[in-house]
Amino acid sequence: MGEAITVTGDGQICTPKNPVIPFVPGDGIGPDIWVAAQKVFDTAVVRAGGGRAIDWLEIKAGEKALKETGDTLPEASLDAIRTYHVAIKGPLTTPVGKGIRSVNVALRRTLDLYACVRPVRYFPPVPSPVKHPEDVDMIVFRENTEDVYAGIEWPKDSPEAREVIALVEKLSGRKLREDSGIGIKPMSPFGSKRLVRMAIQYALDHSRTSVTLVHKGNIMKFTEGGFRQWGYEVAAEEFGDVTITEAELWEQHNGVMPAGKKLVIKDRIADAMFQQVLLNPSDYSVLALPNLNGDYMSDALAAQVGGLGMAPGANIGKGVAIFEATHGSSPKDAGQNKVNPSAVILSGAMMFEYMGWNDVAAMIRKAVAKAVQTRRVTFDLQAQMEGSTLVSCSEFGDEIAAAL
Repeated sequence: MGEAITVTGDGQICTPKNPVIPFVPGDGIGPDIWVAAQKVFDTAVVRAGGGRAIDWLEIKAGEKALKETGDTLPEASLDAIRTYHVAIKGPLTTPVGKGIRSVNVALRRTLDLYACVRPVRYFPPVPSPVKHPEDVDMIVFRENTEDVYAGIEWPKDSPEAREVIALVEKLSGRKLREDSGIGIKPMSPFGSKRLVRMAIQYALDHSRTSVTLVHKGNIMKFTEGGFRQWGYEVAAEEFGDVTITEAELWEQHNGVMPAGKKLVIKDRIADAMFQQVLLNPSDYSVLALPNLNGDYMSDALAAQVGGLGMAPGANIGKGVAIFEATHGSSPKDAGQNKVNPSAVILSGAMMFEYMGWNDVAAMIRKAVAKAVQTRRVTFDLQAQMEGSTLVSCSEFGDEIAAAL
């Protein structure tokens, strides 16, 4: 029998040799990917040695949970994640414009998984639309609980929407169209600072060179502009001995990092940042962004290194973390054993690193890199990679396992 991972009072993760890890295979393509990923995980743990093993515990969420329990996110699944502290999941389906609310958003909100962490790096020779994808090596920290994704909205013509419209007109003097749908964009110092705090601590722990606050504060001055202000405040108040702002670096030190300082704090307007990640990606290391900005920026960055099939992710809170691929469930490809499992596999590498099993994480990342270099790849890569051979999802998983 496996044991639960524990978390100390100061947030340290304590992992036994045989931890219980809850998992959700996912909807759509999820089950195909999970079979390939689990084989890689188990093989890596065994080959890393030390008598370690994972006790996998399947929990329900999404479409399968709805069919079996009548609930897309049963309380038993939430309890399991709280008990064991670390979980991993495949993609879950979210209808657009109607139907059930996003289970992913519900997980983040219910468990207060306030940071979405998405590393973006290049694995040659994965095809890329940019000339130098090898220059892209960024970690995206996206605030997960606030902004427009808080889900506070009302449909057009509803009593609630009409009431909010009337209140806005009363408070601001602005006349809104009466048939508008209405959404609220809450952003707080608390939510923003804890996200930036995690990003800065990560950058320091991993010898990164900068943290860039990405925002639209030139237009939304009290929400996005607040995010920028609060980010600079937490850097100065809690990390002032080792951080320096970009302005101070150039105005006071002519661009030369002064002794004792380890990290530059920058900020960029979100739309300008899209140009920056294309034209000057090597200038950026860790990004901290509000919810919506972080969503589209991380997807755009993933496109530069081969697409969402190579994009891992994690949602992390205080003592609880869920690891998942960035991509969706792609129902049209379900059950065809054809999609790229790399995103979930690389999410597993993030999970093992979070657990303190850095050797396992490193083995998995090296194995993915080796497997891609064989040019025996899934359809998303094969269509653009010269001299490549098409393989199935399970076969590509076997290639990665063999490369371990």
